[in-house]
Amino acid sequence: MSILVNENTRLLVQGITGEFGGRHTKLSLDYGTQVVAGVTPGKGGQFFEHNGKKVPIFNTVADAAKQTGATVSAIFVPPPFAADAIIECADAKLALAVAITEGIPINDMIKAKRAMQGSSMRLIGPNCPGIVTPGRGEKSQGGFRAGIAPGYIHKRGNVGVVSRSGTLTYEAVWQLTSKGYGQSTCVGIGGDPVNGTSHLDVIKMFNEDPETEAIIMIGEIGGSAEVEAARWIKENCKKPVAGFIAGATAPAGRRMGHAGAVVGGAEDTAAAKIAVFKECGIEVAATPSDMADALLRRWGK
Repeated sequence: MSILVNENTRLLVQGITGEFGGRHTKLSLDYGTQVVAGVTPGKGGQFFEHNGKKVPIFNTVADAAKQTGATVSAIFVPPPFAADAIIECADAKLALAVAITEGIPINDMIKAKRAMQGSSMRLIGPNCPGIVTPGRGEKSQGGFRAGIAPGYIHKRGNVGVVSRSGTLTYEAVWQLTSKGYGQSTCVGIGGDPVNGTSHLDVIKMFNEDPETEAIIMIGEIGGSAEVEAARWIKENCKKPVAGFIAGATAPAGRRMGHAGAVVGGAEDTAAAKIAVFKECGIEVAATPSDMADALLRRWGK
């Protein structure tokens, strides 16, 4: 099993005719993802073509989902229009929207989350690398990739990865793969202060997934999401967890990288979060290069 998506999940891409969305659609197709539709208003009836594959383009998400059976959207829409793209997915009753777009105004995201109330759709992101469930074939192709994560670093296995940072997600995945340990699903939840899915949401899914045997959780300064997840892990999680917190040298009050990475109080610092991780039985990686080894220590491998 895996969480949220698998090799049979049907994907549509909003912004498929843009340079960025088009490039990553090609990479997802190469990975073996079932990209069944694109959505660009005004370009319905055209096709996105790559290596002999023709992906139909629709004017709306609702039409794309109805005609192709797509249940997940990858959103590569420019920031001024991205919140509306998320709402369109919810209105079309998709199961999952993965918003890659960086720079969506916070006020727009607040309105989008309010509009999503009562919707059954889950949102990952925005400002995230997306989600990958590796395939079982050669080089783990034939899996599912929505977003910008490099597919070739993944390997099918039993470690779940959840992270606010895209780059650190890739680092953890590559370390695991290099040591012969594959991943069940890798979820980049993004670094914005208003997002759709938290560390805790993903940890709960990994805890219930029979294929996931161990978890890496990567966080950073700002907010309390990592602390909330750590305390739940201490009381409820049945699986070994290792973690890393980025931003140990960040000065208070200054945004570092992600829009949500701002130390606003004593509990937002890397030191405070690391202390909670240790208190909750999470093996802490001292540096980014130690993430897989930290998990293996905690896992007893």
